[in-house]
Amino acid sequence: MHSFRLVPEIRQYDTTKEFCADLHIGKGDLLLISESLYDKFFKAQDKGAIPVFYRKYGSGEPTDLMVEGIYRDLQGLSYQRVIAVGGGTILDVAKLFALKNISPVVDLYDRKLEIQKEKELILVPTTCGTGSEVTNISILELTAKNTKLGLADDALFADKAVLIPELLKRLPLRFFATSSIDALIHSIESFTSPKANAFTRMYSKKAMTIILECYQYIVEHGPESRADVIGDLLTASTYAGIAFGNAGCAAVHAMSYPLGAAYHVPHGEANYAMFTGVYKTYLRLQPDGVIAKLNEHLAYLLGCTPEHVYDELETLLNHLIPKKPLHEYGMTEADIDSFTHTVMTKQGRLMANNYTTLDEDTVRGIYKELF
Repeated sequence: MHSFRLVPEIRQYDTTKEFCADLHIGKGDLLLISESLYDKFFKAQDKGAIPVFYRKYGSGEPTDLMVEGIYRDLQGLSYQRVIAVGGGTILDVAKLFALKNISPVVDLYDRKLEIQKEKELILVPTTCGTGSEVTNISILELTAKNTKLGLADDALFADKAVLIPELLKRLPLRFFATSSIDALIHSIESFTSPKANAFTRMYSKKAMTIILECYQYIVEHGPESRADVIGDLLTASTYAGIAFGNAGCAAVHAMSYPLGAAYHVPHGEANYAMFTGVYKTYLRLQPDGVIAKLNEHLAYLLGCTPEHVYDELETLLNHLIPKKPLHEYGMTEADIDSFTHTVMTKQGRLMANNYTTLDEDTVRGIYKELF
């Protein structure tokens, strides 16, 4: 049996002014946002919302400590809607604040607390990669466990996902690159997932097509030309989010999480570090399945033969972020075994979506090859 769901209502606005006016942003709203975005886009439109400047609670990837800090500071305050404006970090954090029970966060992720939605949730991405605005997953680094884990539950779906290209116009090149590469990998992993179907693959295929065509445009016209295609990439990111929200991500994400948690590597960059190693292994183990259809499509987009798609992809992506061996991020040889153990024991949710089975020795071998 195959299934497909698209739960959040998706809205598009040209400007934040239109968004704030249409949804009457103000009293009774909790607004999680960076101070700079608030001052530039929302302060003049705000009619009494409670702003939470999340970077006060930590930088980089979302953590349990960030959630606990915000939770403490919100005690005694009342709000009916949770509105998050930002990248994957704050969108994943905001999902938890729409729940009835939030703290202790580790207990929530261990499902020791009841997961029940209590507030309306509106998510506004400011990167072109997370897809979190249309998924029911919140991923945190749990510092107590020294790993990243995902909490997946229908209570985490947004009520509205809002796309505003204006918010991405000045996205720095590095953040643009890491987020959009993440979206590309979302589209590819969901395409080869055993949970994929005709509907999810339609979104996967369209997302990877838009992203790669935009990359080719940027390579031809220079990095500043990304502003010309940022709206298309925002749409593609949401397409990829719809695809992986239904079909799931797999070993690339599972194997990137220990690297990101241990050495604070940006999520999209950590995924890129793992990507071709995982897919070349898939191809070696099971060359005749859906991966052949994937490679045919990628070959068409890249103008190469299917045998060379991953090398050509690296050449294209290296214009955005040069791929580095894992040791350059600080990873040690001892980490190979510990990361492998983490993947095999704590990332079963993702590893269940692998294109073909990867056992412990194979995962260890991929880390060694990429080290």
